[in-house]
Amino acid sequence: MDTPLTVPDPAAATELSCDVLVVGGGTAGTMAALTAAGRGADVLLLEKAHVRHSGALAMGMDGVNNAVVPGRAEPDDYVAEITRANDGLVDQSTVRQTATRGFAMVRRLESYGVKFEKDEHGEYAVRQVHRSGSYVLPMPEGKDVKKVLYRQLRRREMRERIRIENRVMPVRVLTHPDDGRAVGVAGFHTRTGEFVVVRAGAVILATGACGRLGLPASGYLYGTYENPTNAGDGYAMAYHAGAALTGIECFQVNPLIKDYNGPACAYVANPFGGYQVNRHGERFVESDYWSGRMMAEFAAELASDRGPVYLKLSHLPEEAVGAVESILHTTERPTRGTFHEGRGHDYRTHDVEMHISEIGLCGGHSASGVRVDDHARTTVPRLYAAGDLASVPHNYMIGAFVFGDLAGEDAAKYRAYEGEFDARQVAEAHELVYRPLRNPDGPPQPQVEYKLRRFVNDYVAPPKTGAKLSLAVEAFDRMSGEIAGMGARTAHELMRCAEVSFIRDCAEMAARASLARTESRWGLYHERLDHPERDDRGWLYHLDLRKAPSGAMEFTARPVEPYLVPVPEFAPPGGPERHLGEVELVPVATAGRRDAVPAARAKADAPVPAGETAAVTAAPSPRLLELLALVEDSPGLDVLGPYLDDADPGVRAAAVTALGETAPAGAGPALAARLRDGSARVRAAASAALRELVEVLPAGPALAAGLREALDVPDAGVRAAALGVLRALRLGDAALYAAALSDAVVDVRVEAVRALVSADAVAELAPAAADPAREVRAAAARGFAAVREPRPEPLAPLLDDADPLVAGAALAALAGTGCPPEYAARAVAALGSPAWQVRAGAATALRAAAASLAVPALAPALANANADVRRAAVLSLLAHRHEPAARAALAGAADDPDADVRAYAARAAHAVH
Repeated sequence: MDTPLTVPDPAAATELSCDVLVVGGGTAGTMAALTAAGRGADVLLLEKAHVRHSGALAMGMDGVNNAVVPGRAEPDDYVAEITRANDGLVDQSTVRQTATRGFAMVRRLESYGVKFEKDEHGEYAVRQVHRSGSYVLPMPEGKDVKKVLYRQLRRREMRERIRIENRVMPVRVLTHPDDGRAVGVAGFHTRTGEFVVVRAGAVILATGACGRLGLPASGYLYGTYENPTNAGDGYAMAYHAGAALTGIECFQVNPLIKDYNGPACAYVANPFGGYQVNRHGERFVESDYWSGRMMAEFAAELASDRGPVYLKLSHLPEEAVGAVESILHTTERPTRGTFHEGRGHDYRTHDVEMHISEIGLCGGHSASGVRVDDHARTTVPRLYAAGDLASVPHNYMIGAFVFGDLAGEDAAKYRAYEGEFDARQVAEAHELVYRPLRNPDGPPQPQVEYKLRRFVNDYVAPPKTGAKLSLAVEAFDRMSGEIAGMGARTAHELMRCAEVSFIRDCAEMAARASLARTESRWGLYHERLDHPERDDRGWLYHLDLRKAPSGAMEFTARPVEPYLVPVPEFAPPGGPERHLGEVELVPVATAGRRDAVPAARAKADAPVPAGETAAVTAAPSPRLLELLALVEDSPGLDVLGPYLDDADPGVRAAAVTALGETAPAGAGPALAARLRDGSARVRAAASAALRELVEVLPAGPALAAGLREALDVPDAGVRAAALGVLRALRLGDAALYAAALSDAVVDVRVEAVRALVSADAVAELAPAAADPAREVRAAAARGFAAVREPRPEPLAPLLDDADPLVAGAALAALAGTGCPPEYAARAVAALGSPAWQVRAGAATALRAAAASLAVPALAPALANANADVRRAAVLSLLAHRHEPAARAALAGAADDPDADVRAYAARAAHAVH
């Protein structure tokens, strides 16, 4: 329990020492620590919460947005795509690091046990979400990513090199008074309140985005789109250390569910067939990348008579809706299902109303962050930045891992600083932390933070004007005094007060940077109503800001480095840097004197922040508490064995979970044995652990035997899991999988289909075409096209299936098997089906048919009433664009009401010319 504190003596600070200091235990920080330790450095990892559950990755990840998988995407195409998404303002050398090193990082994560979706042949199941480039790699078990990383940190060989200090929050980077290099940090313990200084050879900042900048529409301080614990700590620390920040005027704005702080998750839904529409059901998004341009289109549609805007899911079949639900209601946001249920909404009957989030700063999703080079170095020697904190545009999770790795690799060459700290810097950090204790009855942090972030919404959020931004700067200057007067009594309150100071610093940087860039760029991210045009001649430059020796915030226009990958739309002018100095405020008329003291007002009730209520539960079993204590030391199977056989199923389930976290030798057979446990809870835990660890488990005979035995367990979830793991580890055979086609449960039979496809067992798969469940028949149709040597003949009985979803899937599969004349004729006939799914499948099939038959049939399909049919027709006509008739038909689709159809038609014209 928090207890009242007194201000500690700075001379009595707890002092720690290390070669490499990593601040932040999330995505980038964890990887930085592992890499630095792997290269021989003594690493100290500081986390203001607990590394096991901290960071934006704590709840998991549903997929990778930027996986450049060889054979599916090219690094140069990805670099060009990001350049366009960021309106030309990128350092391509940093983006290229993610493009070229990202796949190796996927493989590294996989070796740790992170599970990425693969097809039946073990190839990465990369999805296409944008109209060009296939970069989205789903993560079916993505909720466990942080657990997997923590397991790596706690490996014995890593524990010898990595010291973790949880509940320690740095507030300032300490620099050498002579050469300015980073030599450590100063901060405090967020539970005891003790003052802490750390000396280090290098410092890596990995504190995440500034997610708590704008105020959500709900008014809840912690109801933000981004992780609310990320309050801009690293932005402020880098700034006060003298590092350059860049792109701070490029805000992050996201589409989210109306009245809920969760993303709408089109990246999840689109591969299953979901898409964004206006209230008329029309796709309206012209942009081909999740960017400020797209958000401007969202904002315009919302403000028009075509709003509201929706994520359309209600047209999807049950199996697709169920798959989307399983991801969105678990990995993405566990409360999401409860939210929809409370409104009486269901994806089967209600599309998801979308809105726009509050603003934030985030390099990983927009561009705003600490300036880094292609080794994660900042402009301060021996200070690094990685993850959402670093300005590597649209870097997402894989980019955070890549730059954490780069930072750890480069920083590992330095050894602990042994000199004296600058006493002035230490004293300033001490004052920042403990001043609220000197004024315990001062305004509480929630009130002050609410006011500060309300100003951000009122004056800084786009669309921007010079007048509003100038008022914002004045408000933030004025609030410096109010922030200094906040009161606190506990260490937790000290942490929150320090975070408010970071938010204020970020808010001022955002306002001043937005004032300095006198143009509009990045769509909604930096829309200046008083400078509405993009000015590439004057402003195709990075806008860097830094703290001048005088303490003022000054700016530089830095030329974009010559592109490594040419992008015809942009031609950076080059030339020297332009020193802009301090930004000038726009004069704003006021009523009364500006320096008059505001009249006292009655205090309003502080808004209630989103908090956590402790649930009252029964006392846990002592054996369970023993087990939880053991897990921190990564015990072997010999230690965990007795708990796996405990009489209490809760203890057994916890032991199974511990096996999943630590993955000791022999874990696979032990988990397989628990698939036959008498408790459904234990079996479910064992199934989940096996699926999670499938990439790292040795595929030995003991595991194979255990999985085969599990195929007779009455629990269908166990049987499905066993089949999935047998398939992934290549431990089964066609006869075993074919036997599972007679299982009574549909999900098991679908797994059997996937397993047979992995074995290229076309003959054994054939009976699935007559399965009573449409899910199995549709899976079989897709499977016939997924084997290594696909042929169209096995699809014949499915082409006229009574269920339109099955017939549609079978017709679409012809695009992969080949579509000879007799099948092409059936596809042409199917274009007249009353079911749009069949028509869309037929249009897809004709992609592989002879142009002489396909083009005359596809051209009329461009007038079909269903947009998905027209989209399929356009994509098939693209395959035949060498034919004049196909090009003529595509040209006629350029004004289609559906944005996807228009975009693909336009792309065809571009490809021809």
